[in-house]
Amino acid sequence: MADLVHPARALWWLFEPVHAVTYFLPEGRAAFEEAGLHGRLHGYFANRSAPLGAVDAAPVVAAFFSFSPAMVERALPEVWSHASPEEALAARLKGSAATLARLLEHVDRAQVELVAETLEQAASRLDCAGRVLAAANAGLPRPSGVYERLWQAATVMREHRGDGHVAALVAAGLDGCEALVVRCAMDMRREALQPLRGWTDAEWEAAAERLVERGWLTTGGAITELGRIRHQALEAATDLAATRVWEDYPRAELDRLAAALKPISALCRSELPINPVGLPDHR
Repeated sequence: MADLVHPARALWWLFEPVHAVTYFLPEGRAAFEEAGLHGRLHGYFANRSAPLGAVDAAPVVAAFFSFSPAMVERALPEVWSHASPEEALAARLKGSAATLARLLEHVDRAQVELVAETLEQAASRLDCAGRVLAAANAGLPRPSGVYERLWQAATVMREHRGDGHVAALVAAGLDGCEALVVRCAMDMRREALQPLRGWTDAEWEAAAERLVERGWLTTGGAITELGRIRHQALEAATDLAATRVWEDYPRAELDRLAAALKPISALCRSELPINPVGLPDHR
């Protein structure tokens, strides 16, 4: 791991792609179609919210944070009339395991087992207080297959970090749409991100105006120096919130985990689109 990058962030860069295969690759889509969940909207919200049970839109709007409430309400609770949370959980595990089995076909099984076990151990030590999505995923039964175990452990770790990131955004005084506008002012295209989160043009422009009034953006939509400083502070807060679980690991052990995880992560990233999760594009 590079010394200039916070260890919690460096490891997130590596386990996030393992989790993200569930949303983008054909095995995952096929598993959800088979379960009766057709289309990206139903598949995504059933996939990610299933650990919470058959919830309606309100808790998911809160937990997912950056999605337009109107988009969430188009999927929930209607999605549960097509598949139960238990069926969605089974589908996401089936699809993710099939994806990883294909992508990691030529990776030494012992290396996959090592990464799965290490991430499971880390996940078992997480403090999930105040982290609803992490707690819900951590409470699921341990799967038996190595690819299922790897995916589930990576998912618990990324949802734990995500919950901490949401807390940092709230503490910074940002709402869901404002957080996306800031992100696009930093390094993403609005046309790539806005439709995926369901915000209307009017909602987006209103969020941008609020950020101009608060000094985060210029009237032209560029990030200001104040905005950049505050963005760096909330990213540092996110790293800090994800740090505790790694503090008792010797640096050499973290480096071994990173070395074992790196080729697995690279294979997962090789088929992922560039997606709005904050990962740097190393391809």
